[in-house]
Amino acid sequence: MRSPGSPESAPRPREAAFVHPSWCWSRSSLYPCLSLSSVWRPRNKCRVSRASRAIGWSVPTSPSDLDPIALLQQLVRIDSVNPDLVPGAAGEGELALWCADWLLSRGFAVSVLEHTLGRPSVVGVKRGTGGGRSIMLNAHLDTVGVATYDGDPFGGELVDGRVFGRGAIDTKSGLAGILVAAARASVLPLAGDIVVTLVADEEFGSLGTEEVLRTYRADAAIIVEPSGLELTTAHRGFAWFELTLTGLAAHGSQPGLGVDAIAHAGLALQALDALRERLESGPAHPTLGYGAVRVSMISGGDDAATVAASCVLTLERRMLPGESPNDVEAELRELFTDLAGRVSGFRFDLTRLVARGAFEAEVECPILRALTQNATRTLGREPATRGEPFWTDAGLVLEAGIPCVVFGATGDGLHADTEWVDAASVVDLADILEGTIADFCR
Repeated sequence: MRSPGSPESAPRPREAAFVHPSWCWSRSSLYPCLSLSSVWRPRNKCRVSRASRAIGWSVPTSPSDLDPIALLQQLVRIDSVNPDLVPGAAGEGELALWCADWLLSRGFAVSVLEHTLGRPSVVGVKRGTGGGRSIMLNAHLDTVGVATYDGDPFGGELVDGRVFGRGAIDTKSGLAGILVAAARASVLPLAGDIVVTLVADEEFGSLGTEEVLRTYRADAAIIVEPSGLELTTAHRGFAWFELTLTGLAAHGSQPGLGVDAIAHAGLALQALDALRERLESGPAHPTLGYGAVRVSMISGGDDAATVAASCVLTLERRMLPGESPNDVEAELRELFTDLAGRVSGFRFDLTRLVARGAFEAEVECPILRALTQNATRTLGREPATRGEPFWTDAGLVLEAGIPCVVFGATGDGLHADTEWVDAASVVDLADILEGTIADFCR
C-alpha cells in the first residue's frame, strides 16, 4: 500500500480556503508551486527590516555549501515577532518569504498557506520515487517579543561558539537544521516524500500547524523544538477555564443582605488547592511528574462600599497523557458543584476557553527508532529521553494521527532577555535530521 505522501493518495490543497490572489500555480504538480519570479509577497503585513536588506536575501544554491550556522544567522536577522503577542509586530511574512525562496531554489514544490491574512506558513515538498514512507519536519517561524532584550535581538552574532538573538534557540536553530537537512537529503534517491512545514503562530495560538494539518499528512513527523539534542517523547497538555461566581450586591454596611462573590472565590481557591494536593499525591508520570492546577487571574467587585456581585477566575489545568480536556472539565465541574451543594448562595458558571492535549510518543514507533539511531551515530552516545512541562505543536500532530517526536538543539534564554544556541549543536542537529530523513524515507 502506498504511503499517505505518495502521489496517488496525497490530498490536494483546498484552493478556495488557501489560495492567495498573487500565487502562481503549477497545474502539472499535485502540490501548489511558486515560481521564483512571482513568489508570494506579503502585502503590507511585514516590515522589510534593515537587517534583511543588509543580508540581501542571500539564498545558497549548492548542497555542498550548506552551512547551518551561517543560515541560522541570516534567519535570526529577520524580525518575526508574533503580532498576537506584541500588537504591531512584524509577524512571519518576511521570514516566510525568505524560506519560500530558499526552498524553491532547492527544487522543492512550495505552497504558502495564509488562511489568516498576514500569518503565512510555508510548506515545501520534495517528491520521492514512490512507495516509501513520508516524513514531515516542523518548526515555527514566529518568536516572542524583544522589548526587554539585552543587546541586538536581530544581530545573530557568533561569539564563543554561541549564536545570539531572539529565536536563536526557539526556534530558528530548528528552521536552519530542517532546511539544511532537507536540502541535503533531497538529492538522494529516496522513495518517500520530504514535507517541510514552517509554521506561523506557535507562540500564541498554533494557527500555522492547525492549517497545515488540514491539508498535509505524512507517515511520521519530527517537531523541532529546543531539547538539548535529547529525545522529547512526552509533554503535558493544558486547558484554560473561566470560572464566574455570581453573588448578590448589597451595601457594604449591611453585608448580610448580599452574597459575596469574592468570599466564594476564596472557597473556590481552597477547593482548587485541595485538588492540587490530590494530583500531587497520585501516581507520577515517568518523565512528566504530576498534573497541575492553578489560578492565573482573578477580578471582582465594583467598589469599596458594595458587596461583590461577581468574581471571575481564570484557571489553568496542566494535563498528563491519558487525561483529556473533557476529563478535567468534568473534574472541575464536580468540584464546584460539590461546593454549591454545601455553601448557601454559591452559584458558578464554568467555561472552557482553550484546550490542547498532552503528547506521548510510542516507545517502538519507527520515527523514534530512526532518530535515536542517527543521534547515536552523530553524537557517539545514545541520546537521553525526556519529558517537558510545556506544550508544543506535537500535541496537534499526534492528535491528527501522525506519530511524532520532539527534538532540537542546545541553548538557553527562551523568552528571556538574552537568547542563545550552541553552534555545534545546530551542526549536529542538521546532520542527525539528514540521516533520519535518509533512513526513514529510503
